[in-house]
Amino acid sequence: MTQTLTAPATPPVRKGGGGARPPRSGSRRPGWTPWLYLAPALVVLAGLLVYPVYQLGLISVLEYTQAQVSGGEPTSFQGLGNYQQLFADPQFWQVLTATVVFAALCVLSTLFVGCAFAVLLTRIRALPRLALLIASLGAWATPAITGSTVWMFLFDADFGPVNRLLGLGDFSWTYGRYSAFALVLLEVVWCSFPFVMVTVYAGIRAVPTEVLEAASLDGASQWRIWRSVLAPMLRPILLVVTIQSVIWDFKIFTQIYVMTDGGGIAGQNLVLNVYAYQQAFASSEYSLGAAIGVVMLLILLAVTLVYLRLMRRQGEEL
Repeated sequence: MTQTLTAPATPPVRKGGGGARPPRSGSRRPGWTPWLYLAPALVVLAGLLVYPVYQLGLISVLEYTQAQVSGGEPTSFQGLGNYQQLFADPQFWQVLTATVVFAALCVLSTLFVGCAFAVLLTRIRALPRLALLIASLGAWATPAITGSTVWMFLFDADFGPVNRLLGLGDFSWTYGRYSAFALVLLEVVWCSFPFVMVTVYAGIRAVPTEVLEAASLDGASQWRIWRSVLAPMLRPILLVVTIQSVIWDFKIFTQIYVMTDGGGIAGQNLVLNVYAYQQAFASSEYSLGAAIGVVMLLILLAVTLVYLRLMRRQGEEL
């Protein structure tokens, strides 16, 4: 008896060469499910951010003074009239220039001090490192109005210990324009550098030790290691802390208002935030104050867009 072999049956092939389509497993689109989870947060953000920005923009295009607030006169639409009045005021451009220069100096000083202390943390032992971290975080956690008051006492012309140590007598730091700005800058750097220090220190600790040891064996100095090795590797972190410092320092209010008594003598130490406050509440020109707020919002939005563009160029996920 002979045994016959039969070939196994092959599944039919569809026309077009596509073959049988494999079954789908878990390929359903998420649909509206993520948005349902995000809905409570979006509602809170809309109430805390979108609506105030809308009101700010609305007031900036209206005639909104104390007469309209009290109901004595009706509110009228001004269009871009408030912005034209604002841009035609020479004081606005002086304050804007002072704000940009002051914020730039604060950012550069904060980055320098923060990065220097971050490198120092990698060079000292555990106990001094812990003491430095606690002291720095204490300065960071101090409220702005408290820190400003303490610095005013330290540099007081009559009772301040700084003038006695430096032999300056009754020199008033808040009388001159540049000395007042310098005093505020020191306070801003004091309360801001811990954020840069901790962030950069965490980035340095993530750098492989083999890279730093190889650079040291090649004879590179500490400055050369920072410039050629650490800085390029920490570029995303440095970019983040720079943009955040720009946003924080550009809208400073408390330090200037407290330490220069509302903007200094004849407004010589005004910045945009304090200038907007004076226009809105001291002069009851709420529409002009709102227009200044919109200008600040657009400037900071432009800075944020530049930050996102730079992050995208470096291949970071947004």
